[in-house]
Amino acid sequence: MRAFVFPGQGAQTIGMGRELAQAYPAARAVFDEVDEALGERLSALIWEGDADTLTLTQNAQPALMATSIAAFRALEAEGFGITDASFVAGHSLGEYSALCAAGALTLSDTAHLLRLRGQAMQEAVPVGIGAMAAILGLDFETVDRICREIGGDEVVQAANDNDPAQVVISGHKGAVEAAAEAMKAAGAKRALMLPVSAPFHSVLMQPAAAVMADALAGVDIQAPAVPLIANVRAEAVTEPGAIRRLLVEQVTGTVRWRESVANMAEAGVTEFWEVGAGKALSGMIKRIAKDAAVRNVGAPGDLAALKG
Repeated sequence: MRAFVFPGQGAQTIGMGRELAQAYPAARAVFDEVDEALGERLSALIWEGDADTLTLTQNAQPALMATSIAAFRALEAEGFGITDASFVAGHSLGEYSALCAAGALTLSDTAHLLRLRGQAMQEAVPVGIGAMAAILGLDFETVDRICREIGGDEVVQAANDNDPAQVVISGHKGAVEAAAEAMKAAGAKRALMLPVSAPFHSVLMQPAAAVMADALAGVDIQAPAVPLIANVRAEAVTEPGAIRRLLVEQVTGTVRWRESVANMAEAGVTEFWEVGAGKALSGMIKRIAKDAAVRNVGAPGDLAALKG
């Protein structure tokens, strides 16, 4: 069994997807459609722009989705379709890419939703108020417990349960810093403050969740062609109403990636194909499902290897 998985924010690089667009007309058409949907040449920013501008949340989110769907269209051109997978999943914004690939969302709607999501998440908390940190070498239960002990009047919570040895925390800057120090004292190998502009996947994102609830209420969502393993539940979902609710919950909830991958492996998935930019998910998957095969699909050479 196979799963197609789609990366989240942080994987963006200038030039991503350009070789795919040059090699596959179907991939080029994705970037053209996203440009048209947003009324701007996002593709020019992705391929030739400034890295700091691409990294802005409102740009990075639709850009990474466009690159993932372009890679997926190239896969289709090589004879691999959505029904060649038993599940789809995506890390944070990658969940939107997964739903688009599975036919639950149109490409145009996905681009609009991610542009809005990026803007809303950026605007939810003033710059400097929030922070995130990566905790290496402690399990989720320990990180979660320390967050609950530290919080007090400020927010700090486990935002991303990425793999057995990496959990990201998010919340008010002071509480995140205090929790990071407490986790080092509890045996964490490292506690790294992340260069992000907002405390994603924390309750401080509630204003953004309200924006997305309104936006998603007006968008048509179809049942995906294969089940989505939802971030906040780490279990399969196909019903459009449930998908809509979970996409709203995801803005403030924990990305349960470790459990998602483990549950897919337990269901029989033996191959994970990371579709889009970078290899961040592949590294996590290798630490979660050690016996699974992991492939990357982000450039023409990757597709040639799949055929080999």
